[in-house]
Parts: sequence; structure tokens; C-alpha cells
Amino acid sequence: MGVGIDLNIILAYAFGLLLLYIIGWLLVMPVKFIVKLLYNGIIGGLMLWVLNLAGSFLEFHVAINPVTALIAGFLGIPGVILIVVLQYVL
Repeated sequence: MGVGIDLNIILAYAFGLLLLYIIGWLLVMPVKFIVKLLYNGIIGGLMLWVLNLAGSFLEFHVAINPVTALIAGFLGIPGVILIVVLQYVL
């Protein structure tokens, strides 16, 4: 007639909490990646907008679309330079 908690039950709860933590972590990681990707795309679009604003004096225009925004967002200034070079070559 013991009122104590069995060690197996404590271990089962601890394992369940650990498993719940791991599953939660795996579900949060893709959300963080998507948010970072979206943030970088917005920053890249703003960089391209500033480039187009400055390029309007030189009659230079780069299209702002999701692909160019993500390239500029991922690579930063080298990405913008890459897009300008590709725009000039193509």
C-alpha cells in the first residue's frame, strides 16, 4: 500500500517531456528560417529600391521581384552588385 511514485513513472514523464521539447524545437526551426528568409527578402527589396532610385539619374533600372530581392537579401551588397552586372550583361 505504498503512496510513493514509482521510478519508472518518473522516468516515463521525464522522457515524455524531453521528447516534447525535441518535437517543439524541430517545429520552431523551420519557422525561424522562413521568418529570416522573409526579412532578408524585404531588406534586399529595399536595397534594390534605393539602387533604382539612384539609378534613375543614370537611366538604369533593375526589376524588383522575389528572385532579385532574395538574391540581394541573401548576399547583401555583393548580391546587388551581381544583379547589376547580370542586368548590364543581359
